[in-house]
Amino acid sequence: MSLYSAGVEYGIHCLIFLVGDRGESREASVRDLAELQGVPLDYLAKIFTKLAKAKLVIATEGVRGGFKLSRPSDEISILDIVSAIDGQKLIFDCKEIRGRCALFEGSPPSWALDGQCSVHAVMMSAQKRMEEALAQQTILDLARKVGRKSPPEFPTQVGQWMDDRRERKSGAQSVADRTIPLTDISE
Repeated sequence: MSLYSAGVEYGIHCLIFLVGDRGESREASVRDLAELQGVPLDYLAKIFTKLAKAKLVIATEGVRGGFKLSRPSDEISILDIVSAIDGQKLIFDCKEIRGRCALFEGSPPSWALDGQCSVHAVMMSAQKRMEEALAQQTILDLARKVGRKSPPEFPTQVGQWMDDRRERKSGAQSVADRTIPLTDISE
């Protein structure tokens, strides 16, 4: 079982595509991001609602609208994204079994319960280190890693794909604006 939901993976991957070639924010609709990534549209829409509520993305208006990053990509940490989508998740839930040893015959000695549980302390230390690691990485860092791994033309192809989608939407809206509703035709 994974600690974080699939939504975290979907959200991070989609936000990577909102980072332009030079680290600037690019705009895309949830529908386009879902299609680009091959993820469920309804689920991704819920993820973007959480990202917007956490002020990591902002909605843009108009027929060509969608979402873009709300602040510079080097200021949005992976921990910000994880927290927005899944909330605070603890990797360990201490059940305080240290006082249940059969040798204690129902009444644990004070030494057994004194101070913080050692197992709990180790797990919370691991949690802290994991969150620190996620806080140190930004969406720009990941976008750059993807950029270094991909062929040089891939970022341009992504940008062109998104621009083409936006242009088609704009063109479809222009045709709709020129269409005369049947109720407006006089006899």
